Amino acid sequence: MRKGNLSGWLVILGTATIVVVLDQLTKRWIEGNLAIGESLAPFPELANFFTISHFTNTGAAFGLFRGQSILLAIIPVVVVVAIVVYIRQLPMNNILIQFSLGLQLGGAIGNNLFDRIRLGHVTDFIYFHFWPAFNIADIAIVSGTILLALVLLTMPEESDETDVVEGEAGEQRA
Repeated sequence: MRKGNLSGWLVILGTATIVVVLDQLTKRWIEGNLAIGESLAPFPELANFFTISHFTNTGAAFGLFRGQSILLAIIPVVVVVAIVVYIRQLPMNNILIQFSLGLQLGGAIGNNLFDRIRLGHVTDFIYFHFWPAFNIADIAIVSGTILLALVLLTMPEESDETDVVEGEAGEQRA
């Protein structure tokens, strides 16, 4: 990050903190109120499509790498280092970039660090019956990654050269 961009760090760390707190609070509620495998239908008319269901996942997304909790607990450390290193390459005057990095950081810490160290697995509970269950941290990681990609893909490229060249009579030509 460029020097003097304390507000950028505050957006990133503030967003990450909110994600971690929401993620951990919702998981604690699920763990305290639903047995593993138990479901509730907040919208009874959608019960065949969507439920809040208590699942555990010892793997990564979609159950990949089951039983590799130690390896998966290392991932947030790599994510944090990558964000700190890569942040220097990003235009940090863009709040959407700061917000997207905060989402990714908070999701990685909430899912992969706290849960795996504390429980040895991740608690998933948002369950659309046609898709594997997920949680707040998963939403943050995916939405932060998509947002960062969209911002970077739609951002005009910075040029080292001036776009306007002065003509002989002092008029400007593009």
